[in-house]
Amino acid sequence: MLVLSRRVGERLFIGNDIVVTIIDVRSDGVRVGIDAPREIRVTRAEIFEAVEQHNVEAASADDSALEKLRELAPKSTPAVTPAPTPAPTPAPEAETPGA
Repeated sequence: MLVLSRRVGERLFIGNDIVVTIIDVRSDGVRVGIDAPREIRVTRAEIFEAVEQHNVEAASADDSALEKLRELAPKSTPAVTPAPTPAPTPAPEAETPGA
């Protein structure tokens, strides 16, 4: 891990397209601004860890939870068979002049 000392207003670059700026320093924490491209996801660690934990809990649901979900699901309706398409009517034959 790289550890740096920075003052308010100072920046550091990560690669060519991410800029981290020190916004404010207080006794209880540091405010940091992050300028990154939209395709780069920036997430606080505590949020990431909470989502990860919820995903683990959801993936390990027991049979009773699965049964409760089945009870909540709408009852399936019988499949509707579409009506057959009527056969095309033959085009009238053209009259031959003088016949």
